[in-house]
Amino acid sequence: MRRSWSTLFWSLAIRQRRRLRESEAAFILLAILAGVAAGLITNLLQLMAHGIQELLYGVSINRLSALGEIRHPWRLLGLPLGGLALVLLARLLRRRQRPLIDVVEANALHGGRIPMADNLVIAGQTVLSNGAGASVGLEAAYAQMGGGVASLLGQWLKLRRNDLRTLVGAGAGAGVGAAFGAPLAGAFYAFEIVIGHYTPAAIAPVVAAALSAAFVTRALGVEPWLIATTADRILGTADYLLYALLGLLCAGLGILIMRMVTFAELRVQGWTWPGRWRPLIGGVLLMPLAWLTPQTLSAGHGALHLNLILLPDWTVLLMILCLKIAASVISLSFGFRGGLFFASLFLGSLAGQIFAQIVDLIGIGWSLDPNDAALVGMAALSVAIVGGPMTLGLLMLETTHDFQLMGVVLTASLLSSAVTREMFGYSFSTWRLHLRGSTIRSPRDIGWVMNLTAGRMMRRDWVSVPDTMSVGQFRALVPLGSASKAIMIDGAGGYRGIVPTAAAYRPELAEDAPIAPLAIMADISLRADADIRAILPLFDKAAADELAVVDESGLVLGVLTEKHARRRYFEEIESSQRALFGEG
Repeated sequence: MRRSWSTLFWSLAIRQRRRLRESEAAFILLAILAGVAAGLITNLLQLMAHGIQELLYGVSINRLSALGEIRHPWRLLGLPLGGLALVLLARLLRRRQRPLIDVVEANALHGGRIPMADNLVIAGQTVLSNGAGASVGLEAAYAQMGGGVASLLGQWLKLRRNDLRTLVGAGAGAGVGAAFGAPLAGAFYAFEIVIGHYTPAAIAPVVAAALSAAFVTRALGVEPWLIATTADRILGTADYLLYALLGLLCAGLGILIMRMVTFAELRVQGWTWPGRWRPLIGGVLLMPLAWLTPQTLSAGHGALHLNLILLPDWTVLLMILCLKIAASVISLSFGFRGGLFFASLFLGSLAGQIFAQIVDLIGIGWSLDPNDAALVGMAALSVAIVGGPMTLGLLMLETTHDFQLMGVVLTASLLSSAVTREMFGYSFSTWRLHLRGSTIRSPRDIGWVMNLTAGRMMRRDWVSVPDTMSVGQFRALVPLGSASKAIMIDGAGGYRGIVPTAAAYRPELAEDAPIAPLAIMADISLRADADIRAILPLFDKAAADELAVVDESGLVLGVLTEKHARRRYFEEIESSQRALFGEG
C-alpha cells in the first residue's frame, strides 16, 4: 500500500511538471507563485535588517540615515560588530571551493540554476551588512532570494533552460518591485538586468510575478515608496538641455564611483596582513564618517527624503555626497555584502540638487527645481551604475505619479546609459563579475557558448601513430582511403603533430624513411576546456580542418573537425533563437 501511494504521488507530480512545461497559463500561475514568495521574502528581509538597526542604533520610527546625529558614539560600534559577524560567517564557509553565484551570473552562465545555499549566504551577508549600517542596499538580497526561490521551483519542475531563466528573472524583478511597491519597475528590472531581453512570451509571467509581489506588500500593510513632486511646471527646451547635461555628468560620476570601488577593492585584497578581518577593519573606518553625518549609514532611504524636505545648501550636499561615496567604497572594498542600487539613487539625488543650485547661482537665465533635478539625477546616476534605463524611468514614474517629468527623466537616463556603455561597457554587477574572471557584459545567456567545449565536441575514434614509425610501417597501418590523417604521439602519448595520409604515400619516399618529418601543426592543438569562442578562431588561424584535443600535460584525448564545430555552433544559435522568438 505504501508503495502504491508513493507511485501515485510521483506520477501526479510528473504529470503536473509536464503540464507546467507545456501550458502558458500554467507557467503564468507558477510565476505568480514565485512572485508571492518573493514578496513575502522581501518584506521579511526588510524586517530583519531594520530589526538589527533598532537593536544596534535604537531607531524605531525614523530611518537610520535620517538621524540628525548619533547622540551616543558607542552605538557606532555596530559597524565593526557587523564586520565581525561577517568574519565569523566567512569562517563557517571557509571550506567552500567556488565563489557564490548571484542571480545575474546564474542567468548569463548557468541557465538560471542557483544553489539555494548561495541564495541564503548572499541574503544573510547583505542583511548583516545593511543592518549594521554599512553603505550598501538590500536590493541585491531581494533580487537574489526572489530569483533563487524561482530557480528552486523551476529546477524541481525540470523547466526548459529558457523558461527557467524567465522564471528566475520574474522572481528577481518581483523582489525589487515588492521593495518599492513598483511592479512595472520590478518587471523591467527583470527584463533589463536579469533576463537581458524582452520577449512577448515572457511579458505575461514577468509582469504577473511583479504584480503579485506588490500585492503582497500592500496586503501586509506596507505603504509604497512615494516622493512628492512639483504640482505645476512647464518644461521647455532649455530644461531638456540642462537635464541632458545632468545625465552626462551622472554618467561620468557613475563610472568614477565604479572605478573607485574597483581600485580600493583590488588594493585591499592585495593586503596580506588583514586576512579575513577586512570587514571588521572596514567597520572601524566607517565610524568617523557616520559620526560626521549619519547620512552615510545604510542605503540612504531616510536621508534622501530628509534632504528633499530640508533642501540644504549645495556645499552641505557636496560634503554629504563625498562622504557617502567614501562610505560606499569602504563598505564594498572591505568585504561588506550588498549593492549600490539605492545608494546610487541617493547619490543621484544629491548630485541633482547640487546641479540645480549651481545652475541657479551661475545666473544663466534658467533655473531648475531642486526636487525635479534630484529625481532626474536619481535615475541618471542609477542607470550608469545599475543599468536599465526603463527600469529607473518607471521607478520614478511609479514613485512620483508624475507623467510630465518622465520626458526629462528618460532623456537624462538614456544619455547616461549610452555614455556609460560607450566609455565603460559594464554595469556594476557585471563589472564585478568581470573582475572575478567572467566575460559577461549583460545577463544574456552565454552559458551554452561556454559549455560548447572541445572536450564535449571531440570524437575519440582517431588513428594514432608513434613518432618512431617508418613510412612503410605507416602505410601498412593506415591504408589509403582508411583515414585522411593520423595523430602522431610520443612514447608517453603526448601530441607530436598530424600526419596527412596522402603525404606518407608520396612515391619519392623510401619505405624506411622516418614518418616524423611529415608531421604538421606540431605546435597547434586544442585544450579540452577551450570553448567555441577560442576554437573557431584557431581553426581560421591554422587553416586546418582538423585539430587534436589535448589535456593539461599534452596527452591526446581526441580530435575535433572544423566542420563539426561550426555545425554545432550554428545548431546552438538556432536553438537559442527558437527559444527566444518562438518556433515560428
